[in-house]
Amino acid sequence: MCGIVGYVGSQPSSRALDVVMEGLSRLEYRGYDSAGVALVDGDSVFTEKRAGKLANLVSALGSGSAPEAKTAIGHTRWATHGGPTDANAHPHRGGADGKLAVVHNGIIENFHALKNELVQQGVSFTSETDTEVSAHLLSEAFAEARNLTEAMRLVVNRLEGAFTLLAVHADDPDTVVAARRNSPLVVGLGEGENFLGSDVAAFIGHTKHAVELEQDQIVTITPERYSIIGFDGTPAQGKDYEVTWDAAAAEKGGYETFMEKEIHEQPHAVRDTLLGRTDEDGQLILDDMRISEEELAAVDRIYVVACGTASYAGMTAKYAIEHWTRIPVEVSLAHEFRYCDPIVDERTLVVSISQSGETMDTLMAVKHARELGARTLSICNTHGSTIPRESDAVLYTHAGPEIAVASTKAFVAQITACFVLGLYLAQLRGETYADDAKQVMAELHGVPDKLESLLGTMDRVEEIARFMADSRAVLFLGRHVGYPIAMEGALKLKELAYIHAEGFAAGELKHGPIALIEPGQPVFVVVPGPDTPHELHKKVVSNIQEIRARGARTLVIAEEGDEDVVPFADEVIRVPHTSPLLQPLLTVVPLQVFALHLSTAKGLDVDQPRNLAKSVTVE
Repeated sequence: MCGIVGYVGSQPSSRALDVVMEGLSRLEYRGYDSAGVALVDGDSVFTEKRAGKLANLVSALGSGSAPEAKTAIGHTRWATHGGPTDANAHPHRGGADGKLAVVHNGIIENFHALKNELVQQGVSFTSETDTEVSAHLLSEAFAEARNLTEAMRLVVNRLEGAFTLLAVHADDPDTVVAARRNSPLVVGLGEGENFLGSDVAAFIGHTKHAVELEQDQIVTITPERYSIIGFDGTPAQGKDYEVTWDAAAAEKGGYETFMEKEIHEQPHAVRDTLLGRTDEDGQLILDDMRISEEELAAVDRIYVVACGTASYAGMTAKYAIEHWTRIPVEVSLAHEFRYCDPIVDERTLVVSISQSGETMDTLMAVKHARELGARTLSICNTHGSTIPRESDAVLYTHAGPEIAVASTKAFVAQITACFVLGLYLAQLRGETYADDAKQVMAELHGVPDKLESLLGTMDRVEEIARFMADSRAVLFLGRHVGYPIAMEGALKLKELAYIHAEGFAAGELKHGPIALIEPGQPVFVVVPGPDTPHELHKKVVSNIQEIRARGARTLVIAEEGDEDVVPFADEVIRVPHTSPLLQPLLTVVPLQVFALHLSTAKGLDVDQPRNLAKSVTVE
């Protein structure tokens, strides 16, 4: 997830740069690995870009080297392809004359094939990014079409993946052209000037008149007008609307808190984490592999090391990876791993999970694993961070920056990445389940739509949360993949609402925890689907009856169409049907929403809970 800004006005001045820099400052929450701008200056394009936070770019521009301009684009980056360096920062130039510049949000899945084609034509690349491919293709297309809009149309029809592209060209100086597929883009309409942004925060200080673009559309803005066409070249329309948010709310997309916004970004987090995971032959690929396929195929034991929410992602993944690969998986809290005398050797794969890539407990576990001779692979959301650098391989999630301390979208992205890893290992080993990889990946690609549908049905969960604001304790039960989700639901409530919450394996009830049940005690139960193996569904329904008989208030999360739970549930919260192993990607959502709104009802700060930090960088 990156922040993009575009501007075109009627007169050359410092306003173009000022507008873009102001927009980037409001979008920096979307990415702070690097930032850059491009300004059309006569018959050339001026660019400046710097790795690191926006302040580094501000400092570089402080020399006054930037020209006055009436057309400009800007970018603040959350690294995907290529680390956070000056060379990988946007904008990227295209062509030998350097007259074209591009900024990009998203992932171009087929960039490998396109880059190989360009290299064979003698094109030189200066970065590791997928974006630079689009810059060179646009330069070639402009030379043929002599029209930036038509050049964009020709190029986007060759691209696969999710992307928003903004482009300027010195030979078309009064124009910014942008294209959108599966990535956000909005137009801002002014008087004698127009704007583009990845969201309205980019231009909220200048206009509240906006146009929302549809899927697969290209927009061209000049100082006096805008026009929209489809990728097929036919005229199209956007959706006009007036922005009713102030600048602060605009940064949160109109949501009250960053956490609420990030909950609603989960479909994108899953979708983007799945992008680019297959090659031209349909085989699964990972991001940055410094382990040979032969070494990975020989792995006979897997440790997952992580802390907090990330450890629950690992516990969820254990069921799937063992099922698909038949390799035993052990999940260890990272801060315990070094002290439990783990049994590892060169055939052990230690998988670390960390949103920030800087979690000190997890980092030390990775270093210890390498000292013992194990192979290490990190699942991380932050390019260039320490844990991926210390690991033999990395699989990046693409959830974008997560601002709220309590993790939501990073969690579902971590689970998704773990599933990709499990299927990749199955593919390498040639086990029976390797044949199922394409089917599972197809179903995974359908999860974002199910998440979007589910998020539209959370009104009743919000009501329940408000009604329960005075609760002193809440229990959570689950079995199989529902067990780590129960623990994650309890953790979210502890983090945000500061009340006692506990997650249990439902089968443990009769071994002690059922003593906690008293009349009125709220208990969430994550119910596996009726098609879950080993009659787990029936067993969990029996668990619900056990606690209901002792006076518990049962809040049941169950698949659509599951009527067996209805007689024993005080509330039934429905989730779409999916395969049993993938169910956690859906069942966690109501628990996130519940914790968020119960905390809000108590008047607490959900984005910055007390005593907590986003990244734990000390042991």
